[in-house]
Amino acid sequence: MLSTDGVAEEPSDWTTDDGPEVFGNLAAVIGTQDTVLLGRRTHDYWAGYWPTSDVQPFPDVVNQTPQHVFTSTAPELRWDRSTFVTGSAAGHVARLKEGAGGDVGVHGSTTLARSLLGAGLVDELRLVVAASLAGSGRTLFDVGPDGARRPVRHLHLPDARSTPAGTLLLHYAC
Repeated sequence: MLSTDGVAEEPSDWTTDDGPEVFGNLAAVIGTQDTVLLGRRTHDYWAGYWPTSDVQPFPDVVNQTPQHVFTSTAPELRWDRSTFVTGSAAGHVARLKEGAGGDVGVHGSTTLARSLLGAGLVDELRLVVAASLAGSGRTLFDVGPDGARRPVRHLHLPDARSTPAGTLLLHYAC
C-alpha cells in the first residue's frame, strides 16, 4: 500500500478506502502466496495484531502461512510459523525462489522490499495506491543506500483498476 506521493509507512494514517474492491484485491494477491517475507519491525507489529484479528481476508491467510522474518535483533513477540533469518535476505530469497510452490509475498517491510528490488529478485509488484498524499514517511521507491539513484527499470502493466474512491490497484511485471 502506497500513498499517491509514494509513502509506504503506516497506511492507517492516510488511507480511507476500505471498500470491497480493495479487500477483494488483497484476497486475490495473498491467496496465491504460500510464503510471506517480513522485516522484524513488521513482524512484531503483525504478531501483536493478526493472530486475534477478524478483519478478513488477512488473518485466515497470514496466520496459516510460513513467514520468513529478516532480522539482526531478537523479535519482541513470537508468532506461529515464523522463521527468523539473520543472513543475507537476497541469498535466502533466491533459494526460496528456486523451490516449488506458490508466490512469495512481501508485505510492509519497505527496507526488505527495497533490498529485494535492488537485488533483482522481485518478479511483480502488486501496488494499492491510495488517493491521498501522506506528506512524509518512508517510501518504497527510494534512492540507494549510498544516496545514488537506482538504475532505470521498465515495467509491464498487465492489470490496472480503480475503485470508486479513487484507489488504484496496480499489477506490474518486473
